[in-house]
Amino acid sequence: MQIKINLKIFLFIIIFCITKQIEIYGIIMFFALIHEIAHLITGICLKLKPKSLSIMPFGLTVTFEDYDLLKIPIKRVIIALAGPAINILIAIILGVIAETKHMETVIYSNLLIGAFNLIPVYPLDGGQIVKNLIHIKYNLKIANKITLLISKTVVILLTFISSIAILYFKNIAILVIIAYLWYLVIKEAKVQELRNRTYEIIKKECVSKIKK
Repeated sequence: MQIKINLKIFLFIIIFCITKQIEIYGIIMFFALIHEIAHLITGICLKLKPKSLSIMPFGLTVTFEDYDLLKIPIKRVIIALAGPAINILIAIILGVIAETKHMETVIYSNLLIGAFNLIPVYPLDGGQIVKNLIHIKYNLKIANKITLLISKTVVILLTFISSIAILYFKNIAILVIIAYLWYLVIKEAKVQELRNRTYEIIKKECVSKIKK
């Protein structure tokens, strides 16, 4: 299994050092690893072979070699749910047994990871869940289109809400998170545009060959 590191992570480390939040960032990255291990184990249980592990600014991402070959979308939903579920479970367990302030930080970090990944913005877990639930009823092209529309709408709403939160809490970390969500949405929009262009080119070539 390949291990990839997104260089943007070093920029985020600098930002969280400046804002004096590097400790919570370290805790978040640790439990993000636990989050991804849950995805990994679930995928293996569904007989998928791990391909790569990418270290991203806000966590880690595991990919599987046979993921796109899964013919049952609900299996992708199960894999996507596994990560947030483990974080929320950890938060609940520690919430029952923990009494120290340090544990409160750990609980908060797990809730943050679980909630962040459940945001319906593709390719976050929430976005993948939405996409595959839509794919159960419609074809993949329609599922991609609707998911992108939902992603854009959610990020616009979060941008509005976060603008108020930044003024109130004066926390630059919120701005960084929103910027990252916009990056994901813009990137996915470009991927879909390229995919649609490729599809149209192939379609035209097939029609041309049939006419000949």
